[in-house]
Amino acid sequence: MTDLYTDISFKTSELVTRTYSTSFSRAVSLLDKNIRDAIYGIYGFVRLADEIVDTFHDLDKQYLLEKFENDFKDSIKTGISLNPVLNSFLITVKKYNIDDELIQAFLKSMKIDLFKSDHRSREETEEYIYGSAEVVGLMCLKVFVKGNQELYDELQIPAKKLGAAFQKVNFLRDIKNDTEFLNRKYFHHLVDGKFDESIKTSLVEDIKSDFASSLGGMRRLPENSRLGVLIAYMYYMKLLKNIEKTPAEELLKTRVRVPDLTKMILLIKAWLANKLKLF
Repeated sequence: MTDLYTDISFKTSELVTRTYSTSFSRAVSLLDKNIRDAIYGIYGFVRLADEIVDTFHDLDKQYLLEKFENDFKDSIKTGISLNPVLNSFLITVKKYNIDDELIQAFLKSMKIDLFKSDHRSREETEEYIYGSAEVVGLMCLKVFVKGNQELYDELQIPAKKLGAAFQKVNFLRDIKNDTEFLNRKYFHHLVDGKFDESIKTSLVEDIKSDFASSLGGMRRLPENSRLGVLIAYMYYMKLLKNIEKTPAEELLKTRVRVPDLTKMILLIKAWLANKLKLF
């Protein structure tokens, strides 16, 4: 019976992934089959926590986030959760020895979203990005290296840089919704100044630096995950290029996207680049 429930748990997290992010789920589908479930488990956990703080506006978000956290803590004690998403994450945490510090840092950033509308210093921005994105990259890295601590230690910095780059691109893509509807300013540059072309250019160059720092690490990833990570990298690089070409004032009015046809072309390019070792 527990095997059946385990299967149901991971299928639930897979459904969450496919429903909330077609681009990420496409990247996960390119991972080796034996690690896909674990990545679905991680995504399901972080997605639900993010949904609580970002979309459940008519509900007691603080209570729900605390309950979510406490339910996970209880699952560690009992060895199971009746929330299928938490259960799949719990199994992944145990199997791949994911550090509790990473989980706590993530939850801390989610709590920050409940009580803080802006980040007034570089340190506050970096702390938030570490908890909301970099640790997620490190959780996935734990799965990719399958217990190889030496390789994990070598790839920590590139994984964090890639996670940070993804998050910063998301911030720029969603700047209209974040500032207008959620009343949040994730970049400290925006607290005392208006988002303009100069600030956008500075942020884009910072993200490019993060991407460049992550590339060497991607080359050293195990074969089980390299293609999946590469397609995500190429997708976000294309998204950043589209953001760079879009005037700052336009980003405050619309959400930049990558067309589906372009995504398919990127998929082919990523497959060839990985096959021929061209990156």
